[in-house]
Amino acid sequence: MKRIEELITRETPKLLNCVHCGLCLEQCPTYRLTGDESNSPRGRLAIWRAINEDRLAVDEHTDFYTAECVGCLACETVCPAGVPYGELLYETRHRRVAAGARVRPAIRMAGWLVQRPRLMSALLTPLRALRRIGLRPHRFIFPGAPAVLESTAAYARRLMAAHSPDGPPVALFTGCLMESAFREINHATVRVLVANNCRVTVPEGQTCCGAVLEHEGLPGKAGLDARNRAAFADGPCVVTNAAGCGLALGHAIDTPARDLTSFLNELDLVPGSPLAVEHLYFDIPCHLYHGQGVRTPPEKIFSAIGNAWSLAPNADRCCGSGGAYNVTHPENAGAMLREKSAFLDDDSHDRCMLVTANHVCMMQWQTAVAKRPRCVGVRHIVQVLDESYQRAGVYTS
Repeated sequence: MKRIEELITRETPKLLNCVHCGLCLEQCPTYRLTGDESNSPRGRLAIWRAINEDRLAVDEHTDFYTAECVGCLACETVCPAGVPYGELLYETRHRRVAAGARVRPAIRMAGWLVQRPRLMSALLTPLRALRRIGLRPHRFIFPGAPAVLESTAAYARRLMAAHSPDGPPVALFTGCLMESAFREINHATVRVLVANNCRVTVPEGQTCCGAVLEHEGLPGKAGLDARNRAAFADGPCVVTNAAGCGLALGHAIDTPARDLTSFLNELDLVPGSPLAVEHLYFDIPCHLYHGQGVRTPPEKIFSAIGNAWSLAPNADRCCGSGGAYNVTHPENAGAMLREKSAFLDDDSHDRCMLVTANHVCMMQWQTAVAKRPRCVGVRHIVQVLDESYQRAGVYTS
């Protein structure tokens, strides 16, 4: 996928590629919710083409349908014509924001803050402290015990000095929200990689991937991309533990970016011990399945964990958390999650767990699993492997 700053300076002949076959309709969550042709990929492409050809004026109606898209990219997976819908969506939103389209102040603030990750981390120190003592100030915040002060970079240096692995080198992308609020996932990632003999570095010059800027059409991603290209230039394999970050990072850097799930699934993993749950359900984030094309379940990871597991029903469908969609479109996002999580109402396991590979998806899923007493929580897949290693005594051997 081309870099976004290149896309917005060009005409969009890609709008002509759609053959109007309709295969995207049932894959589109907003079309399934509304049955409205204009609220489908095919409908939005028709609107954007008409605007591009000066046959339709931009107004609240056209902006509504552009904003309604969750950006899950399921349409790209089934499109026989190869329409780069995600590129067109990002380009259209960027142009509309540049032309003065309304963006919620909270989203603009978020877009400003992610470009200043050190400030973001400092401002969210109280949140890390609250989570560490078991308090969750918002329904999207899932349980966890992050390090309040020790950064992932410092933690990686400490573990590398203590264990001196001599295997493949890995540059870890830590992200902004992940590092600021859910740092325990980054620390678990370092532990698991070191336990599997990977040499982990955390380049200090890295910054936010810019995913929220892409999703919302906000400016600033070009600057972030330049900083990340410099931070990861000529380095080892870049690994990210957030599917959304991995997709946005892939638009930016020249060094190949790998999702942690697929990276670990190719290693000869150290075995762990099963968790005290009856069943694990793995839900694949859209930006992993559709965006990065990683569709093979991580069987080797689950084999190392040792629990019974299966793909969650509708694992390839969106949970409603794309970008900031569950904030900007809570009703739509809630309906998408209810469709995906309905299987938990009839689940026969006394103790099950929902496992995924993206922290933003975890935030969305937290609102569903909290209402199902048989589901003991939502976890990142690396957290499950990390807990399995702790139970097996891998870190003390």
